Amino acid sequence: MAGLGTIINVAGIIAGGLGGLLFGKKMEKRYQDILMSANGICVLFLGIAGTLEEMFTITQEGGLESGGTMMMIACFAVGALIGEWLNLELHMEQFGEWLKKKTKSEGDAGFVQGFVTASLTVCIGAMAVVGAIQDGILGDYSILAAKAVLDLIIILVMTASMGKGCIFSAVPVALFQGTITFLAQFIEPIMTEQALSNLSLTGSILIFCVGVNLVWGKMIKVANLLPVIFLAVGWTFLPL
Repeated sequence: MAGLGTIINVAGIIAGGLGGLLFGKKMEKRYQDILMSANGICVLFLGIAGTLEEMFTITQEGGLESGGTMMMIACFAVGALIGEWLNLELHMEQFGEWLKKKTKSEGDAGFVQGFVTASLTVCIGAMAVVGAIQDGILGDYSILAAKAVLDLIIILVMTASMGKGCIFSAVPVALFQGTITFLAQFIEPIMTEQALSNLSLTGSILIFCVGVNLVWGKMIKVANLLPVIFLAVGWTFLPL
């Protein structure tokens, strides 16, 4: 059944969030703070590893060769300006505030930050796109099932340290992956091997930025950088 992968992924996020709530309530604030720092460090290195994996290739002589630098600089420069103009960060925060009111969580000061941070962490990346396309065309949800396990662990830790706002990252995941699954027939020809590599490279850099915000406080408007991912895919088809 097409869409089953996204359903499994959403269920994993909710399960992780509920587990994180139960776990977090039993911890003192100092433990929650150190857990958030530890989680931020892990997210940083996830981003670094993904970026280096896409930027460097091993040559026949056994050396390292870098690539994608021009694409990265151009897409981040233009994408940042577009994202700032659209003010995507503000719109995500407003949606978080709406969810906060609807769930009667006005007393939770960290609700919006938890929602935005967790949403960016579990939505950005090649697994979400490739898995949703496979689910939509072949009915193969194996990639999204694997992602569900990863997201369960990530959201469990984030919820324990940042609160229940993280659970609602299930909403953008459902919308994003569900839309890709529905449009899979149209998206598949665009997602060539190079396009996926560009997406993975820029997505990993954004995940690194999420880690920076987790460790040092909000320093980067990561949501305003989201257009970079789409520009990176489009870069593949430029006659360069």
